[in-house]
Amino acid sequence: MIFMLPVGVALAFYLARGPVRFRAVVEAVVMLPLVLPPVAIGVFLLALFGRGGLLAFLGFAGTWLGASAAAAAVALPVFVRVARAALEDVDPRLEGMASVLGASPLRVALTITLPLAGRGLLAAFTLALARALGEFGATILVAGAIKGDTETLPIAIYQAFEHRGEATALCLVAAGLAFALALASAWLSPRRSA
Repeated sequence: MIFMLPVGVALAFYLARGPVRFRAVVEAVVMLPLVLPPVAIGVFLLALFGRGGLLAFLGFAGTWLGASAAAAAVALPVFVRVARAALEDVDPRLEGMASVLGASPLRVALTITLPLAGRGLLAAFTLALARALGEFGATILVAGAIKGDTETLPIAIYQAFEHRGEATALCLVAAGLAFALALASAWLSPRRSA
């Protein structure tokens, strides 16, 4: 989530308040991990972080950092989608008044926009966390399944499949976590009056 949050907030701001030109293209690129198979995302990340990749020097492949990057990549579109809606709900007239009174765009964002969109941003974070915790395909390709190091809950479920009782227990843990995070996200989402 640390990888995803600054990029996600910046993209949500751009899509909610940025120039219209190229907005559709940026949104389509951001949403790609939502519609592509997770394994395809893993292959792309391996091409980027793996041996011979543009960012191979970071040493992410086969590490918990790689697992984090893979989870962040698939959680990003979920976060951006919900965060964008939260930012669009902030009345632009309030931002305009702050600007007229001399506030810089950064100050407007930090003191007006982000606080007013706070609940929605927290809902976006919670839902993205739930998505990241459930990632399997990209994670196993980028980080592998090293027990105690890069093994995530979905990978542990997969590895425990031959032992049905253990796999079922892990599935119940995953379902409980997913339900709690989805419930928290729904509770945090801004209420729209009918």
